[in-house]
Amino acid sequence: MAPKLSESVHGLRAAGNQSFRNGQFSEAATLYSRALQLMKAQGTSDLEEESVLYSNRAACYFKDGNCRDCIKDCTSALALVPFSMKPLLRRASAYEALEKYPLAYVDYKTVLQIDDSVKAALEGINRMTRALMNSLGPEWRLKLPSIPLVPVSAQKRWDSLPSENHKEKAKSKSKETTTSKNKVPSAGDVERARVLKEEGNELVKKGNHKKAIEKYSESLSFSNLESATYSNRALCYLVLKQYKEAVKDCTEALKLDGKNVKALYRRAQAYKALKDYKSSFADISSLLQIEPRNGPAQKLKQEVNQKLN
Repeated sequence: MAPKLSESVHGLRAAGNQSFRNGQFSEAATLYSRALQLMKAQGTSDLEEESVLYSNRAACYFKDGNCRDCIKDCTSALALVPFSMKPLLRRASAYEALEKYPLAYVDYKTVLQIDDSVKAALEGINRMTRALMNSLGPEWRLKLPSIPLVPVSAQKRWDSLPSENHKEKAKSKSKETTTSKNKVPSAGDVERARVLKEEGNELVKKGNHKKAIEKYSESLSFSNLESATYSNRALCYLVLKQYKEAVKDCTEALKLDGKNVKALYRRAQAYKALKDYKSSFADISSLLQIEPRNGPAQKLKQEVNQKLN
């Protein structure tokens, strides 16, 4: 049906939104289609508006069980405005409904690169992880399509939240950090912690130690039972010359794994920087009992020994 001359894109979109809220999904889809036709007839070039219309129509298709057209419209929306969260989430849900779990995982994962607090994406990642482990086995990660790297510019678009939202998010993270010490993490929490730790590791490789600390801290808010996460964060603190924090993290790591060589070495380095040479020497000695041929530890022992004599 061709749009009437008196119609406006804004009016059709508003009418579509109202129909959607009323549960009239087929009617809403028709109204969004007319808005898209009108944009084309007018030669209007508004990528944001066009992307939203495709995304909204995709939501209608999904509600009516038409997952294939939902995916098609989400893809059109993302071609116009890459890394928009709503079409990514809607496409992920449609892929999941069609049991295309690897593709759903990629979209959920992409959303979490944009905003790692989106509950629907976190829950989706957990479901997809279980489904992929069951269907593809323990090597399922090797069989995934590549996950696009979200540019910083796209992340910043979603960082411009009202200050109250930032406060609520900060409160939530603080609460998670507190409560994680008092509960046994679920399988989903452990998986989220592992994913966040890997993201931290990638940031370390790129030399972004401050951001890596944030990822490791968030990982620990989900599960504080992995020694390596503490020792990895300790490395970042060492690089940033926050030696007391490095000592604390290494100590936590060693409580979980007394033979964590990296934690012993990094704590020895931190103690040396703090001029606590006796403690540094004790850690190096413990390390060399585990790995007698550890070259960096032998060198550090010589340096600390000179300070003690």
